[in-house]
Amino acid sequence: MRRLFPRRPKSPGLSPGTLVHIGEKKSDTVKISYLEYNADDYFSEGEIAAIGELNSATDPSTVTWINVAGLHQIEIIETVGQSFGIHPLLLEDILNTDQRPKMEQYDHYLYISLKMIHWRDDPGEIETEQVSIVLGNSFVLTFQEQEKDVFDPVRRRVREGTGRIRDSSADYLAYALLDIIVDHYFLILEYMGEHIELVEEELITEPDVETLQRIYSLKREMLFLRRSVWPLREIIGRLQRGDSSLFQSGSLIYLRDVYEHTIQVIDTVETFRDIVSGLLDIYLSSLSNKMNEVMKVLTVIATIFIPLTFLTSLYGMNFSFMPELAWPWAYPTLWGLMLIISGTMLLYFKKKDWL
Repeated sequence: MRRLFPRRPKSPGLSPGTLVHIGEKKSDTVKISYLEYNADDYFSEGEIAAIGELNSATDPSTVTWINVAGLHQIEIIETVGQSFGIHPLLLEDILNTDQRPKMEQYDHYLYISLKMIHWRDDPGEIETEQVSIVLGNSFVLTFQEQEKDVFDPVRRRVREGTGRIRDSSADYLAYALLDIIVDHYFLILEYMGEHIELVEEELITEPDVETLQRIYSLKREMLFLRRSVWPLREIIGRLQRGDSSLFQSGSLIYLRDVYEHTIQVIDTVETFRDIVSGLLDIYLSSLSNKMNEVMKVLTVIATIFIPLTFLTSLYGMNFSFMPELAWPWAYPTLWGLMLIISGTMLLYFKKKDWL
């Protein structure tokens, strides 16, 4: 429940734009890296060791990508924001890692906040990381909670000059980052699908209390995943409709492809949610069927012993004049009668398919 509704440690009453890091500290150090390139085979890459080395002057013909991994050092985020003229309210949103994914248009730049999703094998649960993207005319700023990310394929494409990324402007780079994040959701859905199949096999073979715990765990993870993915539909939809002037017409067709992938991810999430809900119904039905089998066996046994109990109680009465008590074959006759009654009832139950 705390993952779905995290606590906000920010003190009330602070003025708007007050920078406070809200969320878990996921990186011990802050790493700032940059990439610069253009269509004339110019390329430069490196790390910024000191925040004073950050240069906000960007050539309009050169695309600059600055990535900040680690958000707990507020002074670094504030310096980056001042270097590129980022509004304090936007910096406040970047430091608030518990917010809902969203998109905001400013005068000269565009802000996009979304969730990057990782799968943790040890606890078997989803881990999310907020990624903030600031798109300007010739620069892209990305802010991550930790260095582990899925942006390496984009960096490799820029280094090697494959595709059209080196020949395009900053909006295409922003599209590439959005695209690889959305595509990474499919990997997470594959993991979720494998776990759902394992739970289905347990339900068929030998369901137990641990199976029920796994079902509830999957149900929580699907709810958590839906909360992280669903707002992307609105964000990518606004972008591919051309609501932002920073995305050129040539990039809109690529954004439509990302939008289709987003719809596919959301449909898969909804399908998995229905499957998990069905698994819970199957588990409860399985328990009910087991209980019915047990009750059927007990009912058959009790039904067979009802007439036998009647006979034994009848001849257990203390009357002096019971003619059967003086018969030499009374005892074996009574046993034979009880066996015939039991056998007849068993055959009847078998004929009715009650056994």
